[in-house]
Amino acid sequence: MDDTIRFIDLFAGIGGIRQGFELACKKHGYKTTCVLTSEIKPHAIRILQQNHPNEKVSGDITQISSSSIPDFDFLLAGFPCQAFSSAGRRLGFLDTRGTLFFEIERILSEKKPRGFILENVEGLVTHDRVDRKDKVGRTLTTILDRLNGLGYNISWKVLDAKNFGVPQERKRIYIVGTKDSSPNLQSPPLITSSVGEIIEKGLVTSDSDFVKLLLNHYTTDDLYGKAIKDKRGGYDNIHSWDIELKGKVSEEQKTLLNQILKERRKKKWAEQYGIDWMDGMPLTLENIRSFYDHNNLEKLLADLVEKKYLKMEHPKKKVENGRKQDETLPLGYNIVTGKMSFEVNKILDPNKCAPTLVAMDMKHIYVVDGIGIRNLSLREGLRLFGYPESFKFEIEKELGYDLLGNTVVVPVVTFVADSLLKAITRSELLVS
Repeated sequence: MDDTIRFIDLFAGIGGIRQGFELACKKHGYKTTCVLTSEIKPHAIRILQQNHPNEKVSGDITQISSSSIPDFDFLLAGFPCQAFSSAGRRLGFLDTRGTLFFEIERILSEKKPRGFILENVEGLVTHDRVDRKDKVGRTLTTILDRLNGLGYNISWKVLDAKNFGVPQERKRIYIVGTKDSSPNLQSPPLITSSVGEIIEKGLVTSDSDFVKLLLNHYTTDDLYGKAIKDKRGGYDNIHSWDIELKGKVSEEQKTLLNQILKERRKKKWAEQYGIDWMDGMPLTLENIRSFYDHNNLEKLLADLVEKKYLKMEHPKKKVENGRKQDETLPLGYNIVTGKMSFEVNKILDPNKCAPTLVAMDMKHIYVVDGIGIRNLSLREGLRLFGYPESFKFEIEKELGYDLLGNTVVVPVVTFVADSLLKAITRSELLVS
């Protein structure tokens, strides 16, 4: 028997869990061999092949029989998270992607490996709670019960990447199990860093009309940490009217828009309409006059509607599949533009952590470079997830963003894998 750990990598993405696992194995003096990689996204497979050119990438795990998988010691899986994510519809096991957990259960049951590492979004913890006071929902309870039923000693914990030397706030749940003792996930390293430590210098900055307009109103130092969206307020938020994106706006109109932005979130308006509250109610002229009684209010509002800073709409009532405007209720004024409507959504502060990066908005994340601003480079993106500089990532930027937004933070996985390996007796570890 040699000191080689055999593992399989399911829903592999670009191989982030594998990266962290192999680093931990190397620390413990083990060699590693991946006996099966399963991934279906074509551009993820391209990256896997760049970094592991001598290995075959298998396709859909639902089409791979357990008997055809070589014996292995550990199963790694970042199983699809959309079914449990706040960014999705949170259908859990009602979603076919949610049921992919049962593919993991099938393989563990039939192959009986030494242990496993599973990763998912933080939302899995409370998904399908019976009571909002419950710390754990029924979905995670089901998963843990099924894993325990297979004879594994389980540990799980939500870990935040910002405590692992990576400048990104990214909370993910890790579920680990072994046939031996339960791994200890209770002592993360608590190493901090900032975005400025991973930024490249002197890259090409954007000269788009939107960016030019932004820089005409703000210096690059003023932009550190700023978000650009119209449906929220606060010190760190820039609105389209602040940069006069859709046309000139008077100081009175800016004040009016900022007041509407605050007031539209108050529950009292829904009570007046006699409908269930939703965050962002349209307000009638009379509603607005109650908190902003300007002599030319109608004229100010009409101009803002014409320039499309505001729109006219009816309040929305709940219907079977969501909400729908109720035309029996009076028309009101509402803010037009949502979070992802602008070319730039967030400018990272080099002195702080980045927010959680997700695939759908990575192309809207910018950094300051010299006297301009630009998108994150793919290498910067990799650094925000703790990938080594040697990692190959030759791909179009848009596809690269998609892959990064769905990957794991490598140092977090290394910590989890290290804890897993410590829980297992070396002499009993390896497949014969």
